[in-house]
Amino acid sequence: MANVHIMDHPLVHHKLAVLRNKDTSVKEFRELVSEIAGLMCYEATRNLPTVEVDVETPVGMAKCRTLAGKKLAIVPILRAGLGMVDALVDLIPSAKIGHIGLYRDPETHKPVEYYCKLPEDIGNRVVFVVDPMLATGGSAVAAIDFLKQHGCKNIVMMNIIGCPEGIEAVQKAHPDVEMYLAACDERLNEHAYIVPGLGDAGDRIFGTK
Repeated sequence: MANVHIMDHPLVHHKLAVLRNKDTSVKEFRELVSEIAGLMCYEATRNLPTVEVDVETPVGMAKCRTLAGKKLAIVPILRAGLGMVDALVDLIPSAKIGHIGLYRDPETHKPVEYYCKLPEDIGNRVVFVVDPMLATGGSAVAAIDFLKQHGCKNIVMMNIIGCPEGIEAVQKAHPDVEMYLAACDERLNEHAYIVPGLGDAGDRIFGTK
């Protein structure tokens, strides 16, 4: 799985442990989602191209590297993906933000689109699709489908927790998409929830459980 990257960092492991705890408060859960997303963003942007520039410091000239003009976009899958956006914007303040609204049909477990609003030049940008959970992979595949229909060619998927079924679904449908996860759990249960997972991320972020 060359294009699948699972985080292996003590800070991520620690924050995940607290995030999973059923007794973690809404406030702390929301903060942890953002913090983990920020740590993941550091890795997910590792391969962005840079160029060398000369910068004048107070005491001389320095050879530095800046991003090589690549335009970036962040696209959360609503609604839980919103919990990861602020941390990425803090690190990439010039990124544009799109939104894709999907919900999972409770009977078929398949994604249903209800909203899609993207920057006009989304096709020229490196796009980071964010959603805390990668369960069946249906929503991720659908979101990437929409982006490719809008001309996107460079897409990165970021999930906090995934499972083998979801990873396989995305890889099968979109083998060109780089995937970054903080953890890969055991499996899906009969209700298409990740086990052991952390429950419904949207409910826990917004306090609607």
